[in-house]
Amino acid sequence: MVYDLAIIGGGPAGIAAGVYASRKQLRTVFITKDFGGQSIVSEGIENWIGTVKISGIDLAKSLENHLRAYAGDVVDIKTGELCNDISKNAATSASKVPTFFITTDKEKYEAKSVLIATGSNRRKLEVTGADTYEHKGLTYCASCDGPLFAGQDVVVIGGGNAGFESAAQLLAYCKSVTLLNRSNTLRADPSTVAAVTAHPNMHLVMNAVPKEVTGSTFVTGFTYTDTTNASAPKDVTLATTGIFVEIGSTPTTYFAKNLVTLDSLSRVVTDPRTQRTSVEGVWAAGDGTDGTYHQNNIAAGDAVKALEDIYIYISKQRG
Repeated sequence: MVYDLAIIGGGPAGIAAGVYASRKQLRTVFITKDFGGQSIVSEGIENWIGTVKISGIDLAKSLENHLRAYAGDVVDIKTGELCNDISKNAATSASKVPTFFITTDKEKYEAKSVLIATGSNRRKLEVTGADTYEHKGLTYCASCDGPLFAGQDVVVIGGGNAGFESAAQLLAYCKSVTLLNRSNTLRADPSTVAAVTAHPNMHLVMNAVPKEVTGSTFVTGFTYTDTTNASAPKDVTLATTGIFVEIGSTPTTYFAKNLVTLDSLSRVVTDPRTQRTSVEGVWAAGDGTDGTYHQNNIAAGDAVKALEDIYIYISKQRG
């Protein structure tokens, strides 16, 4: 059969789209490996609007339950499937508009429109102790876990905009924030750096190459190598209870690289008014796009915006 819509991704963006697709009676195939997105690893999410605090696992369950409650016979949910490719099928005299083939590792589906909501995967910190203390003081989501470290001395790793934006969030409730940048140059915008470093509790350390996470039950320290003097590098250990890693992420968009326009970071380029991509009939929402900000609530909102536009698109085809 030819679906009205194919939604790819089971995070907040995908779920929001799935619920709206059901309410708008768009015959939809919903394809995801699993539910929840990046936040599934968080022990306590405090910025999901309408819920004071929820674990990542419980959020994933809540999202899945919401979708299944509305799916009925409108949304076909396909779990445990990875999308490998999306290709465009030329318009015919019968359809008048192109359709799209979505090929997964198990099946092949055809749809009149596509929403890419596969998010991204955060780059992991690869130093001794990082795996051991993940979720025990080391985290990849300041907006999710930051409030758990109120009144504490924390470390942010990463000198890009994401690192400084996380530092700015943490400064609202942490005792101090030390940001470590591995080189002598910063990737963040100068205006952002100036604004964040002006805070009296903010400390910026350059030429700090991550080396080791230490602790007992939870994180107690972080060691980096000071390479300011290249001929005589020295190790420095900071006492800290929280380490926030912001060293970038990899958008999960490999399957669409031959279909839509991606930016230099492999994020799907979208029109922020509608979430349309460079190809008619294809939309994208969430962390895999070139949007300025990436949060659960924003991803869900962008997906709803896309669904409103997709509904108009499909309605016009129906006449």
